[in-house]
Amino acid sequence: MAVIAYCFMPDHAHLLVEGCSEQADIIFFVHQAKQQSAFEFSQKYRQRLWQPSFYDRLLREEDATLSVARYIFENPMRAGLVKSPHEYPFLGSARFTVEQILDAACWQP
Repeated sequence: MAVIAYCFMPDHAHLLVEGCSEQADIIFFVHQAKQQSAFEFSQKYRQRLWQPSFYDRLLREEDATLSVARYIFENPMRAGLVKSPHEYPFLGSARFTVEQILDAACWQP
């Protein structure tokens, strides 16, 4: 799995991930990510981090990856946390620059 874009909000997280092989398993990926991060968090803060389960959406050809990444990056603005995604330190992408993502047309759910 490759993490295309991410944004960690105060009470939830957005991840745009891509399976990179026929064996890619989103359920296993999410389970492992939540388990490992929850363990570290609970060791430090002595409280639960994640709720059970997760919400997923499969992107089809008509859904542009950069547009969905922009929607994710703009989440802190919609929540009133910042005026620009550039101000928010808990988002990023391993594949694209912030500018490439913000230049894309925004996807609407």
